Amino acid sequence: MEIGYSGKDSPPVDPVERLQRAAARGIRATVLGILASAALATVKILAGLLGSSYALVADGVESVLDIFSSLLVWGSIRMGASPQSKRFPYGLGKVEPLAALVVATVLLAAAIAIAFAAVRSIHTPHGSPALFTLPVLVGVVAVKEIMFHVMFTTGASIGSRALQTDAWHHRSDALTSAAAFVGISIALVGGEGFESADDWAALFACVIIAFNGIRLFRSALDEVLDVAAPPTLENQVRLIAASAPGVESIDVCRVRKSGLAVLVDIHVEVDGDLPVRRGHEIAHDVKSALLQSDLAILDVLVHIEPVEPASLAAKHED
Repeated sequence: MEIGYSGKDSPPVDPVERLQRAAARGIRATVLGILASAALATVKILAGLLGSSYALVADGVESVLDIFSSLLVWGSIRMGASPQSKRFPYGLGKVEPLAALVVATVLLAAAIAIAFAAVRSIHTPHGSPALFTLPVLVGVVAVKEIMFHVMFTTGASIGSRALQTDAWHHRSDALTSAAAFVGISIALVGGEGFESADDWAALFACVIIAFNGIRLFRSALDEVLDVAAPPTLENQVRLIAASAPGVESIDVCRVRKSGLAVLVDIHVEVDGDLPVRRGHEIAHDVKSALLQSDLAILDVLVHIEPVEPASLAAKHED
């Protein structure tokens, strides 16, 4: 017997409302990231052009890409928080990891583009960067690292893969800026013959960015393909379901993420001699308990499995 949620006896915490509150937190963090990226991109590109630092200009271009990726994340979080409908009975949560795939791809493309440009610059004679670019880079690293922690922490708390991936755009900015600082410092201290040090620094940063882009792409792809939830999450679901009155044990339990939310399919074992109505009540109690939990569960499908009294007695004896 499988049941859906009925309007009566609704849980105190509405799953859709909780989902929308989480989305609002994600959107606020994303808007903050967009504003920070716009300001820093302007500063870095101008400082790089005036200070003859390709690494700083490349860093500024990467910040411009951050703006577009953040806009994509902003849209995906808003769309992913849309309520379930007849056309989309499971909601639009999959839009969010799809956006993460795109953002990870942009991150990889940026790493490749900057790497090619850095190699070309290494083989093109140019002067050493200006001294004033160093304090600019220090400020950039500080701001970007703060933005990484704000967005990654928010993304982790609301379960947003896209927001965590976008946070790595800020971390990659901090990495390229730190590498540029080292490269420019070497170029200034070394003098003639070390002019391309900041280009080599940009090239090194690209390796780190590409590595994280691949890692983030794989994790987002796993979510799109409904990879199994972590064992800790599944165990929490099993414990909550097993605590409902009348539940003898939990058989099958499938948990998958859908954007900011979690969807659960669960098979619950009950006394096979119970009447159908009581089985329905137990299934309803299991679903309500899971929806009221703090696991960000949006929907639950409960299947009742009858267990023979002899089997129950054997289990209790054990």
